[in-house]
Amino acid sequence: MRAYYSTFCLVVVALFMATSFLTVESGNEGVYIVYMGAASPPTADHAQILTSLLTRKGKSVIATYSKGFSGFAARLTAEEAEAMAKREGVVSVFPDPLLQLHTTRSWDFLKYQTDLKIDSVSSEAGDDVIVGILDTGIWPESESFSDKGMGPIPSRWKGKCMEGQNFTKSNCNRKLIGARYYEDDDGGGDGDDSPRPSGTPRDESGHGTHVASTVAGTAVPGASYYGLAAGSAAGGSPRSRIAMYRVCTAGGGCFGSAILKAFDDAVADGVDVLSLSLGGSPGNPDFDSDPIAIGAFHAVEKGIVVVCSAGNSGPSASSVVNVAPWILTVAATSIDRDFEARVFFGGTTIIKGGGINFSTLNKTSVYPLTDGFSAMGNSSYDHDDAKNCIPGSLDAERVRGKIVLCMNEDKNYLALEKFSSMKAIGAVGMIVVDNNLRQVASKFGVNPIASVNEDDGHEIQTYINSESHPVATILPTRVIANYKPAPVVGYFSSRGPTYGIPNLIKPDIAAPGVSILAAWPSRDKGEALPGKDPPLFDILSGTSMACPHVSGLAANVKSLHPTWPESVIRSAIMTSAIQTNNLHTPITSNDGSVATPYDIGAGEISVTGPLQPGLVYETQTMDYIMFLCNIGYSTAMIKRITSSLPSNFSCPSSAKTDAISNMNYPSIAILGPTKGAVKTVTRQVTNVGDQDETYSCVVEAPASLDVEVVPNTLKFSKNVNRISFQVKFKVTASSKEDLFGSITWSNEKYKVRSPFVVSNSY
Repeated sequence: MRAYYSTFCLVVVALFMATSFLTVESGNEGVYIVYMGAASPPTADHAQILTSLLTRKGKSVIATYSKGFSGFAARLTAEEAEAMAKREGVVSVFPDPLLQLHTTRSWDFLKYQTDLKIDSVSSEAGDDVIVGILDTGIWPESESFSDKGMGPIPSRWKGKCMEGQNFTKSNCNRKLIGARYYEDDDGGGDGDDSPRPSGTPRDESGHGTHVASTVAGTAVPGASYYGLAAGSAAGGSPRSRIAMYRVCTAGGGCFGSAILKAFDDAVADGVDVLSLSLGGSPGNPDFDSDPIAIGAFHAVEKGIVVVCSAGNSGPSASSVVNVAPWILTVAATSIDRDFEARVFFGGTTIIKGGGINFSTLNKTSVYPLTDGFSAMGNSSYDHDDAKNCIPGSLDAERVRGKIVLCMNEDKNYLALEKFSSMKAIGAVGMIVVDNNLRQVASKFGVNPIASVNEDDGHEIQTYINSESHPVATILPTRVIANYKPAPVVGYFSSRGPTYGIPNLIKPDIAAPGVSILAAWPSRDKGEALPGKDPPLFDILSGTSMACPHVSGLAANVKSLHPTWPESVIRSAIMTSAIQTNNLHTPITSNDGSVATPYDIGAGEISVTGPLQPGLVYETQTMDYIMFLCNIGYSTAMIKRITSSLPSNFSCPSSAKTDAISNMNYPSIAILGPTKGAVKTVTRQVTNVGDQDETYSCVVEAPASLDVEVVPNTLKFSKNVNRISFQVKFKVTASSKEDLFGSITWSNEKYKVRSPFVVSNSY
């Protein structure tokens, strides 16, 4: 069976994998996606091309798209693909990309962080909202997907529950109302050795189950990971319905043809929100060959909110993906829960290490302590190898019966791989020095392993160097609640600025994505501790875990305001975001610096603020069209992409990237003017609060930047619901750094904040 996949990076603690494409040599076939833009109805060109392919010997057509947009995926030679791209009605032809997955206390933490009081929030928030999830499938037996107390399935739902291996229609219910999977039945005769799923919507990896329960899982009391992080686990919108579209293999691969087919089906099925914890590799965005950008554009045209993860390639600059302005792009942050594995050394000193271990060591078990450098053995390895405890580099006699301090500067081996090698030659435990591992709780099973930050590692190293017989022990993990500071940006979370588009801030928003507890397939023996049953809940980190938090929030807003356009929901989420942590100081990045819009967009989500945002920035489809004009797409191509344009439309002759700054977006990004010059952008806000409201503007800007908002007071009435304003930027002192700030419209009830960036790329 050949899977429809586009290996998009789901948010786990693994970093974004590089995009790999099917390479096609002359005369050999590969799978290509032929994108033909707007659907309804498919054009004569579409029908003619499909007819010619369907008459070929063998199965050439892999998938067709005709509900939300038009096109197909087919086996073509490189020469055929090149010729196809020149045909009338074709927007683009590109190889079917293989991308990777990005991969309950979090909601409670968000509630504690929110200080805005809402007049009334229904306990039925999310009821009858349908969230579509493109992922690895779902484990329907999980208690998180119980439909107890839920009403009938909404009559507008047009989707289906596909049967497959170990999955029947009875696995769907009033909570899990739809399940699809994507593959063809040619038996893989083309010789393609890409990953394939079994034919089922059932989740074989756990990622999709984890994501789905975070979005809309029913409350499950007594949830934990082997006793850790115990409590009631519930999704952000527990009354919402779930439709799962399995587009990824158990190994994490997802073909673009499957992603596009799922978008096409979801539009017709009637979903309200689409959640995608997956994406491509960092680099220059190409919106006519990115399956997520293409599918999301047509979904948004139909009013569907599309939420995507930002990627796991942080903290590198310009690593953010899923950057189309019609996508709500999510970064990952920590919550106020720490998984602490304490290290005792010298009899009295305690280091608060991290990681999840269920070892049997205790305070009274004291062992000799050494470091990798001192335990170097094999002369074919160098001192750096030994310091990092590279497998094979240490001497058995020098580590036997000891706890070993290891640096983790060499990322070619996981901490568990290093310890497994040392354990085989008699080591008792390992202390691994790595700031990133200390922030994100890695799972070490029953192995006595603790991660410590560099400062603590230096303290332990100093102790080892100063004592003739250093000793230590490592305790099993315990959970620390109300940990501070939180939130902190996850080290892996991809960062802005947007590659090639400095006039657009991405990510848009941040949400919990570090060490998140959620549902897990109950048969995953690979996650089971020795002598234990597989866990029903698991702990994962990544922007994959942050994305469903925002999807659940979007579902709640949609439930309360069913007529709001997708861009209004995005605006409500962004302009009500939080910028401070639980110490009431600015949110910081993983290195301790103050987080900027390149790290967290507008800030950390508020769970109640978006329900009553006061003012909103509505971004129209025409704004997205002008965005495409301004980044260089031709009028002819744009007309093929969308059918919502008047016949006389044409891109302005003055179209240029600088004009992107005037898109009516909830954040502002401009290429900085030269010193002394002024740049002006325009925005329009719509009042969704009380009829008669007056707002005044507060500007936060660095000393080297003058920012003026005109007018600086907005008065809304029965007859005045929308008001435009200008923001004028003037650089007063040269700077080598980008400049960050915000404008906030406020009155006694609401604060409507928009971040801005003035780039130094001038």
